Amino acid sequence: MENIKLTFLGTGNAIPTKMRNHTSILLSFRDENILIDCGEGTQRQFRYAGISPCKLTRILITHWHGDHVLGLPGLLQTLAMSEYKGVLKIYGPKGTKKMFSLVESMIFGLKIRVEVNEIGPGVFIDRNEFLLEAQNMEHGIPCNAYSFILKDKRRLDKSKLKKLKLPNSPLLKDLQQGKDIVFNGKKIKVKDVSYTDKGKKVVFILDSALNDKAFSIAKGADLLVSEASFSSTEIGQAKEYKHLTAQEAAQIAKKASAKKLVLTHLSQRYEHNPKIILNEAKNFFKNSILVKDLDSIII
Repeated sequence: MENIKLTFLGTGNAIPTKMRNHTSILLSFRDENILIDCGEGTQRQFRYAGISPCKLTRILITHWHGDHVLGLPGLLQTLAMSEYKGVLKIYGPKGTKKMFSLVESMIFGLKIRVEVNEIGPGVFIDRNEFLLEAQNMEHGIPCNAYSFILKDKRRLDKSKLKKLKLPNSPLLKDLQQGKDIVFNGKKIKVKDVSYTDKGKKVVFILDSALNDKAFSIAKGADLLVSEASFSSTEIGQAKEYKHLTAQEAAQIAKKASAKKLVLTHLSQRYEHNPKIILNEAKNFFKNSILVKDLDSIII
């Protein structure tokens, strides 16, 4: 199975710090480069990461609070000045078209092609290799969580094909497509000459109060990327501002049977002691890590 790469361009909360930029995450798979949120300064973070923003194919907006979208005007202007050739597809919750029109009004003569889509719960992209899925979260304004699902893939067992002396012919294509075949008068079943390469699931929950839908979209995730804006000692503030504590993020990972939890969206209050957040999560879900700007993960 091919790898998925995540680059954490920004891992901070509402107020950026010297160490943490506003939130933005790049998911790369084959020729897809999908940006999840675009906080202020994201285009500069691309420079630090050594990645060209002109490789972008899609942008997923979780919600339209400033710390998640104020990097859009600058990024779009840079793409226009860099003669971006593709069609940039932007997805977000209800109200995204109206909000994007405000962003576009800030840019004089946007010369790139942009396709803006408002999406609700469910699968909104279904390609041969992967799915993109959204789910509504609770944050006071329309807000989405997203999952990137790399589909299971059928692989033909070369040793078994060689043993059967199957030639390189359209018969192999039929097997790859899940069809049984007949060769030399003998029926060959797909299940006898193939195996399943298990897919992968990456889930992004950025800014939300704890809710049942968070558990559902995170179910079975190989990697759950979650905000952890507060420690449980500030549970009152977390509830007031509809954010997750590190403990709640860990509870989602545990109940959803996720394999690994990645904590991000760290508040400036933990700048000098981020282990408060990490240790709280690890007490409930051992396989938890806390990322910093420009970290990358390959799964």
